[in-house]
Parts: sequence; C-alpha cells; structure tokens
Amino acid sequence: MPPTAQRPLRGIQQIQIGRITSTDDQARETLARLVAAGFEAIELNGFMTRPTSLFVRALTKAAGMPVGKGGRLDWWRLVAESGLSVAALHEDLGTIESDPEAVAARAAAFGTRNVVVTGMHRFDYGDGVAVRRLAGRLDTAGRNLSSDGVRLLYHNHTAEFRRLGSGGTAFAALVDLTDADAVGFELDCFWAATAGADPLALLESLGERVRLIHLTDRGSRTTGPTMTPIVKVDSVELGTGNLAIDAIVERAASLRVEAVILETHKNWIGGSPLRSAEMSAEVLRRLLPA
Repeated sequence: MPPTAQRPLRGIQQIQIGRITSTDDQARETLARLVAAGFEAIELNGFMTRPTSLFVRALTKAAGMPVGKGGRLDWWRLVAESGLSVAALHEDLGTIESDPEAVAARAAAFGTRNVVVTGMHRFDYGDGVAVRRLAGRLDTAGRNLSSDGVRLLYHNHTAEFRRLGSGGTAFAALVDLTDADAVGFELDCFWAATAGADPLALLESLGERVRLIHLTDRGSRTTGPTMTPIVKVDSVELGTGNLAIDAIVERAASLRVEAVILETHKNWIGGSPLRSAEMSAEVLRRLLPA
C-alpha cells in the first residue's frame, strides 16, 4: 500500500456497508471484496464499532443512514485481518468533549490520527451566535485531542451552507473562526454540491486544512418519461453523475489529502451497496492508480 505522501488512499465509509456487516462472516466477506476491488482504507464510526442504543440506530436510519447491527463485532480484529488501514474515526462532539483521552486512545488503537466530527444534531446553522460558539467548542476539542497526537476534522453536510445574517455561510464562518492548528476539515463534496457550493472552489480555499474528502457522484436513476422540470437527483456511482470527479480527485491529490473516501447511503445500483462500491472503485483505481 503506497504511503499517503505519494497519493491519497482509496477509502470507503463504514456506513455504506452497515447493512451487510451485521455478522462476523458478513463483515469478513464484505471487507475482503472491498480489498479485492481496490480499496485501501476504511473510515469507521464510533457508534458502529461498539454497541449503541436503539435510539441512536433509529436516528441514523431516519436520516437515511441505516447502520446495521455490527456494533457488537470486533472491528479491531476485522480491520486488521482485512489489511485495510483506518483513515479516520468519526465521533460526536459531545463524546469528544466529555472524554478526549478515551477518544484519542480509540483512534490510536485503530491506527489513525484523525477524529472527525460530522455536524451537529438539531443545530441552527443560520444562527451566527450559535455558529461562533460551535467554532469555539471545536477549537477546544481539537486542542485537547492534539495533546494526544490526534487531529480533529470537521465534516460538512448541506446545513453548513446556510446564510448567516452577515451574508456569509456557516461553513465559511467555521473555517474563519477556528484555529488552523486545532481544526481541519473533511470536505464532503456531494453535500457541498447539493447545497449549491462548488467543491473545487472549496478545496482551493481550504488548502492544506482539508485532510480527507468524501466523494460520491450526483445524478438521477429516473427512467422513462418525466414531467419537466421535476427530476429526482440522488447519489450515484462515480462517473455516472455530473460532478467533476476527475478534477476533484486531481485537486485533492495536489493538496496531499490522506484519503478519498467513497460514501453513499442509498440508491445503490441493483440495491447493493457492495456492487455500487465495486463500480465506483473502478473510477478510483483509474484516478488513483497503484
């Protein structure tokens, strides 16, 4: 596996395979197929690597991100046996704030230095005061983690691109108000584009603060006649939508990001998250050859 200094690793987010990793056998088979397809890294979610409450699983399912029942599996062993590296560990901000040492230790146990916050639940990103407070919390959390050699990255969805009273977006405010030494970014290009932002422009403005990117394509699987202009747009396999995938990956590589991470929650080809991943892997292998 090449070091990240040469090119980004080809990665996948654990949530894409949540439905098909509920048992030990399922997980081993799925990870083996991902490696065979050319994936080199996986990004794990804290709540999917340990037992979680029914409430948390229900929330993620309601958000369109079913996580399966793999939280009781030994993901340390499964990942180690697969040969995949761990690009990052996702945790919620409250957990990081309450016990940063434990979060850093979990990340280290998986062999990663990246801990990612994936946005706030029921948070008003249109409230400039709230966004400013969030930036302060992120700074503090990032400094606490950095004392253990771990980097905090913030992951966007669409809500961060709401406009504040100042006229700028909440995302721009989080970039401006956080300390570059304490907080980096994992840019989700799909969600940024869905919000109307330009992923390439965001990569340019973030520069070396972006350490990882999430990538899936945007398009439609609608077949047959449609009533113009109503067309369903959703995530689709890389190369089958209308995002500038080649340019995004090229720019990310020039910024020396550590991994380009595939993530889709639904709308998989043939209803199969694994077949969908294998199809997208063909594009990643072309853009990020060994």
